[in-house]
Amino acid sequence: MNTPNIVILGAGYGGLITAVNLQKKLGVDQANITLINKHDYHYQTTWLHEPAAGTMSAEQARIYINDVINPSRVKLVKGIVEKVDTASNTVKLVDGGTVPYDYVVVALGGVPETFGIKGLKENALTISSLNSVRKIKEHIDYSFAEYKTTGSTNRSLLTIVVGGAGFTGIEFMGELVNRIPELCKQYDIPRELVRVVNIEAAPTVLPGFDADLVNYAHKWLERQGIEFKLGNGIKECGPGSVTFGPLQGESTETIEANTIIWTGGVSGNPVVAASGFEAMRNRVVVAEDLRVPGHENVFMIGDCSAVMDPNSNRPYPPTAQIATQQAHKVAENISALIGGRQTSTFTYENKGTVASLGHKDGIGMVFGKKIYGRNASFMKKVIDNKHFLELKKIGLAIKKGKF
Repeated sequence: MNTPNIVILGAGYGGLITAVNLQKKLGVDQANITLINKHDYHYQTTWLHEPAAGTMSAEQARIYINDVINPSRVKLVKGIVEKVDTASNTVKLVDGGTVPYDYVVVALGGVPETFGIKGLKENALTISSLNSVRKIKEHIDYSFAEYKTTGSTNRSLLTIVVGGAGFTGIEFMGELVNRIPELCKQYDIPRELVRVVNIEAAPTVLPGFDADLVNYAHKWLERQGIEFKLGNGIKECGPGSVTFGPLQGESTETIEANTIIWTGGVSGNPVVAASGFEAMRNRVVVAEDLRVPGHENVFMIGDCSAVMDPNSNRPYPPTAQIATQQAHKVAENISALIGGRQTSTFTYENKGTVASLGHKDGIGMVFGKKIYGRNASFMKKVIDNKHFLELKKIGLAIKKGKF
């Protein structure tokens, strides 16, 4: 009997934890495990708002994959996936290479969703990768330097527009609150000249979250000088300007801004559509055991998957927490199949959600209890560090963790 080939696509939260668990659960002679990723590193997606604002080094958010996996058990292939060919059971790479599989786990993460807004893709920056957040940090620094060194009176150089007030947008603005005073001191620019404007189509920040926590975050950011344009959608984004207005109606307003950051949501990876899977916004509604309906050897997790909440009959939000839980279950189910056993059902356990507001404040709902301020900030660090424990790497936690 041939040794089965397990191929994992993507080394984000879901893919990397799947690989770590499979190398532990399966013996050398039970399976060949291959992990395909664009880079030779994994990055902490939920940390990216910090290096974007310049309050953390981008390097702290990076983990080299071979520092986590056992290279003798998991083969790392650097490559960009073009599609999963379910007819031939092969993964096709952009460079023309192919990787055969008996079981494949699609964990390719998401891409920024622009909802067809004119000019957004071309003119807005996104918090989506290590390179993208380096670009944001450098762009903001350059804008402040340009204002000061050229003797400019163009305040658009000091204007930052953040599109979207979900968790990424709120946490990014919290980091900006800490970073801007440092920039003002560095370039000798009065703080009152700097403008940060948030544009959100929903009537509140953090749509769908607990009202008390929403109010706390909103008021906290307003006290730090953040301007909110709630109930307004971005209609068009130009080079250095954002036009927005109520979703219903013709009235619009335009803000001149040299820095435009879009945090308004993600869709699944385009590889999902290229592979011919039935999906909405490149997210597949997976079966109870996380397999793709109609494909017995294809598993889908993370941003590319949709797990339905039985209470609301809507998909759970795609978060690192659910991707991590899916990874454990996928490793368990693939091990079961290889061992001739039945797969088991994935059940999501929402253990809580915490958002940081700068270095020392935050909000959260943990095990049904609301937390605020320093307690929430501390819990956020605990959650961030927990990922290293999921990877079974205490040394990395000491080296890279938040303490």
